[in-house]
Amino acid sequence: MKEIHINCDLGEGGDFDADLMPHISACNIACGGHAGNLETMQQTIKLAVEHEVEIGAHPSYPDKRNFGRKTMKISAEELQRSIVAQILSLKQLAEAEGVKLTHVKPHGALYNEAAKDEKTAQIIIDSLLEFDQNLALFCPLNSVISKLAKGKIPIVFEAFADRNYNPDYSLVSRSKSNALISEKEAVFKHLFSMFSEGKITCENGAKISCNATTFCLHSDTPNSVEIISFLQQKFTEHNIKIKNAK
Repeated sequence: MKEIHINCDLGEGGDFDADLMPHISACNIACGGHAGNLETMQQTIKLAVEHEVEIGAHPSYPDKRNFGRKTMKISAEELQRSIVAQILSLKQLAEAEGVKLTHVKPHGALYNEAAKDEKTAQIIIDSLLEFDQNLALFCPLNSVISKLAKGKIPIVFEAFADRNYNPDYSLVSRSKSNALISEKEAVFKHLFSMFSEGKITCENGAKISCNATTFCLHSDTPNSVEIISFLQQKFTEHNIKIKNAK
């Protein structure tokens, strides 16, 4: 039986964390930049430990007002300090629970900027290098940050189960009505193509290659629990198991 690796961004104040956690492989926990505080981080870590889910940090621009979805004009030094502080706070809480972080996945605008901007990408890489060099970095496909990080830190390529793509591998802007894929059958079709065929069908119908080894489902999609349950059912029919899922 094949295994598929599914990750979710959690600890962001959503209502579905406890329902999603048993069905996923890894969680990316908001650590104070765009959402989250010490209490929510600790709660989410405990939930992940209970379900044996991999734990990663989900740092962002320090911008709760805009949920980390807008680029901030701050100095490189200030941004790096913030990223390091966010990861460190989660790392310490995880270790207090007897577990270690496995990865880091930037959030929102920080993730998107690092995909195309060398300066932002290097700040994130330098931030990770202050920690364990075995801490993996979740990267967008065909991204600047993945090229810069190669040979320095472990890279895990990520694709999105519930987002539409442009032919240049960027995500369709959230300002567009078709940015999100929320119908469960459409999410499965999109994800199955990426996982089994190595192809992403873009917004305009073009197909681009996909070598991702982890796939993100957003927890704040209103029907995310219904989607993950449907995915689990459909994958079972195709002799595929979601890694770590109960």
